[in-house]
Amino acid sequence: MKRKATIKIYKLIIFSVVFLFAAIIAKLCYVSLSDNVDGINLTKFANSRNTVKKTLYATRGSILDINGNDLASTVNSYKLIAYLEKSRTTDKDNPQHVVDKHMTAKKLAEVLKAPEDKLLEYLDKEDVYQVEFGPYGRSLTELKKKEIEKLNLPGIDFIVSSTRYYKMGDFASYIIGYAKNDEGKITGEMGIEKSFDKVLTGKDGYTEYQKDAYGYQMPNTPSNTKEPVPGSDVYLTIDNNIQIICDNAIKNLDKDYDFEWMIFDVMDAKTGAIVASSNYPSFNLNDLNTLTSYLNPLVSYQYEPGSTMKTYSFMASMENKKYNGSDTFKSGKIEVADATIKDFNNTGWGTITYDTGFAYSSNVGATKLALNLGKDKLKEFYSSLGFGKTTGSELPGEVSGKIAFKYQTELANASFGQGVLTTPIQNLQAMTVLTNNGNMIKPYLVSKIVDYNGKTTYKAEVTNLGKKVSEDTIKKMNSLMYDVVYNGLTAAWQANNVTLVGKTGTAQIASPNGGYLQGKNDYIRSFAGYFPYEDPKFIVYVSVKQINTESNVLAGAVKEAVEEIAKYSNITHDNSDVDNSKIVTINHYINKDIKTVVDDLNRLKLTPVVFGSGNKVISQYPLKDSVRNVGSKVFIFSNDDNYFLPDLTGYSASEAINLCRLLNIDYTLEGYGKVVSTNYPKGTNIKDIDALLINLSTD
Repeated sequence: MKRKATIKIYKLIIFSVVFLFAAIIAKLCYVSLSDNVDGINLTKFANSRNTVKKTLYATRGSILDINGNDLASTVNSYKLIAYLEKSRTTDKDNPQHVVDKHMTAKKLAEVLKAPEDKLLEYLDKEDVYQVEFGPYGRSLTELKKKEIEKLNLPGIDFIVSSTRYYKMGDFASYIIGYAKNDEGKITGEMGIEKSFDKVLTGKDGYTEYQKDAYGYQMPNTPSNTKEPVPGSDVYLTIDNNIQIICDNAIKNLDKDYDFEWMIFDVMDAKTGAIVASSNYPSFNLNDLNTLTSYLNPLVSYQYEPGSTMKTYSFMASMENKKYNGSDTFKSGKIEVADATIKDFNNTGWGTITYDTGFAYSSNVGATKLALNLGKDKLKEFYSSLGFGKTTGSELPGEVSGKIAFKYQTELANASFGQGVLTTPIQNLQAMTVLTNNGNMIKPYLVSKIVDYNGKTTYKAEVTNLGKKVSEDTIKKMNSLMYDVVYNGLTAAWQANNVTLVGKTGTAQIASPNGGYLQGKNDYIRSFAGYFPYEDPKFIVYVSVKQINTESNVLAGAVKEAVEEIAKYSNITHDNSDVDNSKIVTINHYINKDIKTVVDDLNRLKLTPVVFGSGNKVISQYPLKDSVRNVGSKVFIFSNDDNYFLPDLTGYSASEAINLCRLLNIDYTLEGYGKVVSTNYPKGTNIKDIDALLINLSTD
């Protein structure tokens, strides 16, 4: 009986094994023949496990100035890699992995200027498909990539990525802003880069492919790719030449004086196009370690403007029929409620007219007009000119300022720019009523947008915000603005070659503990004006905080810049006085033969200054369509990068400065006038110049 029981158990075991085997076979047949198992589509599941989908980031559009100068562009950056997996090679005559590690490390070390033993450490790693070379193989340029490719090293490859490059460094940095690369995607973080990020970005694409065990595309397998659409180019209203003039004015002032910050803005008086926005401190867009503040001075600085506001408080009185310029008042001081309002010299000028009071910048005169007008009327007029609200500029982070005042003393202070807060762009906008017969024009910074096909998708138009002031008031104010510079106390602002008019301001700085700072330099000094007076072309707004001098150095620096801008723009004379035979429009010379270009410049009676011994032009200054007088210098750069210092004797300060910027030479100016000598002789290789000392003289 026991034997029969044992046989039954054996049979049961055999039956169970056969049954399980049959079940497994059946399951395998089911899986192999069916698309879905347990509600899962096996084909899709397998594909998802083996398919890679990568984003192809669109090339970011460029940012350019009004003349087409490249200010921000996307350039390729390369990472060096080496394949170590031997199975990559299927044809021994065409190896696809690193065969000789010592030879590879030695040759790469020569090109990368890296330690050979360090590179060999990367190549000696075990059981890895590929390796990178740490800091030695990152952020390689196109030129360095080509050097490595010429070595024909088996198993060496590159991973391409994009980075944002700012050709002119700290040029208009707060306007342009910057963009960061985050794992292949470039995103705007500040300025135009941020506010026009969507336009610049374009549309990303993708690629799908089957991957191998190492995550790389399997050989001889198809891929599904949708190409990205490049971003559009954004053209600013900034004029490279005028921006450089303003930058240099600030930098030259910074060499001799200390100040916390300075702003120098220039705007087209008729259109509202901002052609220059310079400031200190600035920062190098290619090195964000130099960034000290994220506030854009043009739209995010708000401060008490001082006496430049008298322009508008006097206009408010005129518009409300409460102004008679020949009426008189006693200057010096006036009691308002519990406060004593004083003129800046504390004593005044005796009994004077209100017209004279404006020319002398009398706080007492402005106060008496404001008290007669009333707070509601003054506030209403300030608001009509855009103070107390944003202008709607293209830049992010714009603030509104503040024009709230309630009590009599606050009203008095508001009449001469204390106790109210304004921004530079608000001051630029308000000044347009003086240059457009009482109409206010909106400032703007973007002139056009061009897509990757070259089609203009946006073109800026002048935005007239309406008639704010009568023409009679404008006529009177223009006369008073002229008197400020030519019949008042600010003769230092008189430019030599163009009639610059405007209003100065000196505002106390609010103390964080209440009241105002009391140091002798604790002021914000400013100037708001336009030129030429006869037919305004440009509005200029300048302000500087806590400059350590009480002299007219600010006036000197600004008027010299204005003179340079007037020369550049050919507005030093009335149109009727211009000799058109002496004005030349610069042609386009890039990619043309040097000899042909020189001959053309000589024909136009311009002075060519050629750098390098190459036969083709790769860059020029001034750019095409710029206007210059007969005899002006035109800098031509050839495709031979061995450039030598020309004889700078007789160059104007602006010509010498522009040349140094173009050649990326550090420089220092000594004196005023034209160049008489430099610390490096003519013929010195530019690469051998550490810093150029340029001596100027008026003799």
